[in-house]
Amino acid sequence: MSQEHYYEVQADWKEGRKGNLSSPVLNNTIECATPPEFPNGVAGIWSPEHLFTAAISSCYLATFLAIAENFKLAFRSFSCKTVCKLEVVEGKFQITHAEITPELHLENPEQDRDKALKVLEKSKAACLVTNSMKTEITLNTQLL
Repeated sequence: MSQEHYYEVQADWKEGRKGNLSSPVLNNTIECATPPEFPNGVAGIWSPEHLFTAAISSCYLATFLAIAENFKLAFRSFSCKTVCKLEVVEGKFQITHAEITPELHLENPEQDRDKALKVLEKSKAACLVTNSMKTEITLNTQLL
């Protein structure tokens, strides 16, 4: 398998502060908009800030699933919440911090706790999205 991959997304303006995101290789279109915290922003629609945060959560999920499989980690459920902080730095908006909170329910909590913590940390270290950004990333692990 090649180590070089390309991903294409098209952004098309609809009206006002709204647009659509699509890709020639995906089935669904995503409506996006300026978030309501900004002038003329639209509530209830995915914003670039939400998509940035979603990229972190979804990449951490995909990375965790691959590493957990390699480690043969038995778990009942996994979810991952990410909260990003947007602020102005030197006159420019930046997402400066992201806190990833994975919640992992293990099949054998007493037996697999250390292995699970290792898998969760390895997932953070191997996440290609967070490795590609300058945002500070913290991990707030929830083992159940």
